[in-house]
Amino acid sequence: MTLPERGPAVAVFGAAGHTGRFVVAELLRRGMTPVAVGRGGATRVASIDDPGSLDRAFGDVAAVINCAGPFLDTADPVAAAAVRAGIHYLDVTAEQPSARATLERFDAPAREAGVVVMPAMGFFGGLGDLLATAAMGGWDVADEIRIGIALDSWHPTQGTRITGERNTARRFVVADGRLAALPRPAPEGSWDFAEPFGRQAVIELPFSEVVLIARHLRVSELHNYLSQAPLRDLRDPATPPPRAADATGRSAQIFMVEAVARQGGSTRRALASGRDIYAVTAPLVCEALERILDGEALSTGAHAPGAVFDSRRFLHALSPDHLKLESD
Repeated sequence: MTLPERGPAVAVFGAAGHTGRFVVAELLRRGMTPVAVGRGGATRVASIDDPGSLDRAFGDVAAVINCAGPFLDTADPVAAAAVRAGIHYLDVTAEQPSARATLERFDAPAREAGVVVMPAMGFFGGLGDLLATAAMGGWDVADEIRIGIALDSWHPTQGTRITGERNTARRFVVADGRLAALPRPAPEGSWDFAEPFGRQAVIELPFSEVVLIARHLRVSELHNYLSQAPLRDLRDPATPPPRAADATGRSAQIFMVEAVARQGGSTRRALASGRDIYAVTAPLVCEALERILDGEALSTGAHAPGAVFDSRRFLHALSPDHLKLESD
């Protein structure tokens, strides 16, 4: 009997977590072979406190996707083990300090190892970077990029709550062409989203997309806003975790992300909407990995997705199953 050919083996660090389970399912859907790596219940047991266990876990895989936060704790040891093994590393951090440190620390080692390191390839981070890059189009420089994120609710996972407690660093925006600390108190205002959201009260709350965008796009001002309603859910300790609303495990939460680039009096926009910020992270990071394995990322090293992928082609590959897209 001839067994069906299996795709490349991909380690998923933190596979038992909420986002990790979506990533495992998406890898299987794409014909790849997920290898669960972590603590209890994993196919391969490994810990960030034991570099040897990570080396053994990553010895025969093509890449690792790190889904285990807080990434301030996990990204450095897991990325280092991936580079030692000569395999690609991706994670899904929303944490600015983690994404920034990974890009800076692992660019040269990844180039030497001939691999790609790509942090923040999730809803927060990669999606905003790809939309901003798509909105820029052929522009070499923009006076301003503004990103608005609307969520109808936010039922946080336990990992999100733990990360929020761990990540207390000052957030960054781009002002006068360089990273600068977010003012205190954070600016508030309103954003006119498309329906079903409409006008929303927003607060400036930058995530890891700011670090990614600043890495490769020339922009004088870069600001990121989040609708305020879901923050009340997030800040309420009684808000329950996400609850599955369909057979795939997705929750009923809906989102919209809009990137607006301005150059002089001209503006361009790119918009994506969909369901469940945790679930949509899986096709985002798996699409990036598949393109890396297919050789689309021609340059090794540590990169933002918009720097190495055709952003419009990437986004359209996820439409309409995962994202609804609009642009001008």
